[in-house]
Amino acid sequence: MDRIRKHFNIDYIHNMGITGKNIGIAVLDTGISNHIDLNDNLVCFKDYINIRKTAYDDNGHGSHVSGIIAGNGYKSKGRFKGIAPDSKIIMLKCLDKNGNGKIDNAEKGLNFIIDNRDRFNIRIVNISVGSIKKTDDNESERLVSAVEELWKLGFVVIVAAGNNGPDKGSVTAPGNAKSVITVGASDDNMVSGNDRRKNYSGRGPTKICVVKPEIVCPGTGIISCNNKNGYSTKSGTSMAVPIVSGIVALMLESKPDLTNKEIKKKMYETAIDVGLPKNHQGWGEINARRLIL
Repeated sequence: MDRIRKHFNIDYIHNMGITGKNIGIAVLDTGISNHIDLNDNLVCFKDYINIRKTAYDDNGHGSHVSGIIAGNGYKSKGRFKGIAPDSKIIMLKCLDKNGNGKIDNAEKGLNFIIDNRDRFNIRIVNISVGSIKKTDDNESERLVSAVEELWKLGFVVIVAAGNNGPDKGSVTAPGNAKSVITVGASDDNMVSGNDRRKNYSGRGPTKICVVKPEIVCPGTGIISCNNKNGYSTKSGTSMAVPIVSGIVALMLESKPDLTNKEIKKKMYETAIDVGLPKNHQGWGEINARRLIL
């Protein structure tokens, strides 16, 4: 995360006092661990898999995503601090220990977000997971409809393009939803280790020919919290999404009256062309400094 914060001038923004204070971010994932970097930021945990009351993460993916968004970096003396370390995490465990989930549980989580938006000041919904190619079309449509409804209600819904690239039309649901902000990885040709093949980031277009993804940012070799009170390295569009969620949290602290449509428009106006094909980079790489300051 030190590399990512430097890339986007995040520490400069933090030094101006903009840290995502009290912005609620709902995360649909595998859970969140009892991690020193995350404990101060977790305000709600709901478990739709094992119906446990105490927060946990039996996979590690959700903790990694949460650390990218809101980790305070205590364990690493600040080195692996997240993008919005004073934002608040609402963790909705919709995925099991293998990272798999049912559409019914995802819908329960999304309904919880709607019912509790004011209680937790939920402004952002982070969905770092998507369906696989073989997912039933009916289920994919249900998921797309659900996130479209959240967008209509004013939430900033940020979702992954998926890791089924580089073929055309490989963005997975709900990343193919028209309204939401879909995030790809700008550095998927630089895979570190064996955790992801090269050129994994999902490419557009979608069936309805909407430009997807809209935005890209780094997603390869990201070091963040694991579920053992330490850190681990992961790659994927799942890691790119929480970077964008954190940047949006900083935006909303700085400019709290922004609507989701205005945020999306500003991303379009400020994105940086990084020289990738249009169906890979969309508008370009997110420009944190121009969005926030």
